[in-house]
Amino acid sequence: MGSEEEPRAMRMDWAKDSENHKHVVEALYRQIFFHAFKSDRDANLESQLLNGQITVRDFVRSLCLSDTFKRTFYGFNSNYKVIRHLVQRLLGRNTHGKSEELALSIILGSKGIETMVDHLLDSDEYLDSFGYDTVPHQRNRVLPGRSVGETPFNITTPRYDEYYRAILGFPMVVFTAAAGTIKPLPARARQRRGGFPEDYLPWVRSMPNARGAGARTNANMDYLSKVPYRSVGR
Repeated sequence: MGSEEEPRAMRMDWAKDSENHKHVVEALYRQIFFHAFKSDRDANLESQLLNGQITVRDFVRSLCLSDTFKRTFYGFNSNYKVIRHLVQRLLGRNTHGKSEELALSIILGSKGIETMVDHLLDSDEYLDSFGYDTVPHQRNRVLPGRSVGETPFNITTPRYDEYYRAILGFPMVVFTAAAGTIKPLPARARQRRGGFPEDYLPWVRSMPNARGAGARTNANMDYLSKVPYRSVGR
């Protein structure tokens, strides 16, 4: 086993038994879907791959054009986001700036997702890097002169854009106990760490001018809008 900084090339023709075949198939699902949930797997497609009727490249194409991918990813992100994801997941690298994203988004927008996927899978870059039997993976994780490699794509490029993460209620933190029961969120997790104007409300109400005659004069003042707001994490 290599270190986490080394790309792990997985090839179907290297898998000599059913257990290794299973690892290759699961790696393919995680590469495209971010996960390998049983409900999203295609038994017929897996059978074709294991029996040698299709290649790893064919399997990747089918996953990218599947209803699961279109329903859970393509439909929830902008064309630019989809382009970045496909380039990372199929070519194993980041896009070469806005110019490449624009050029590829034109293909996606004018000719559709099928043409876009074929454009990447038929490219010399894909075939030279992964051929027909290697699971696509992030290339060049380790660079000369750097002690730490590139951050994995699933961290730098989350599954959903910020707009859809807000709609879906992400990020969500769930604490589970034994037997899958849900535990209440710890009190420490509910404590604010600053930057919330509401935290200043008790202090505002305790101000001398907020009582007596002064209170009547400034009754309509929005004290919370006067409190400096600091966005946490910036």
